[in-house]
Amino acid sequence: MDTTRSRASSGSPYEGTVGFARAVRVGQHVAVSGTAPIGPGGQVPKDPGEQTRRCWEIALGALAELGGGPEHVIRTRHYITDVDVVDAVSAVHGEIFGDIRPASTMVVVAGLLDERWKVEVEVDAVVPEA
Repeated sequence: MDTTRSRASSGSPYEGTVGFARAVRVGQHVAVSGTAPIGPGGQVPKDPGEQTRRCWEIALGALAELGGGPEHVIRTRHYITDVDVVDAVSAVHGEIFGDIRPASTMVVVAGLLDERWKVEVEVDAVVPEA
């Protein structure tokens, strides 16, 4: 069994101070950390659908860096701050994963680290051998 460990970074300022990686690959398994809708300049879209797109852009970018794509995703998790965003978040998930259909969970939380964030995502994938 391959236990080689590699990681991807998104450049988040929290990675160094908190001590985490955007994504970690061990063997064929990739785990992508909770990913918030932060733009390159720190901006956050107001629309929950656009926030979700940004989250998936970052998370899937990290997955790609470690050799995977959406087709390798086996589980997704959404943390949302209000049930009012369920439809927007679900629609984006469906656009990306409608044919793939990973196991998925959506949880309403009291809040996320930044009050502008309406959604945060996590993903697990099993990717082809390196």
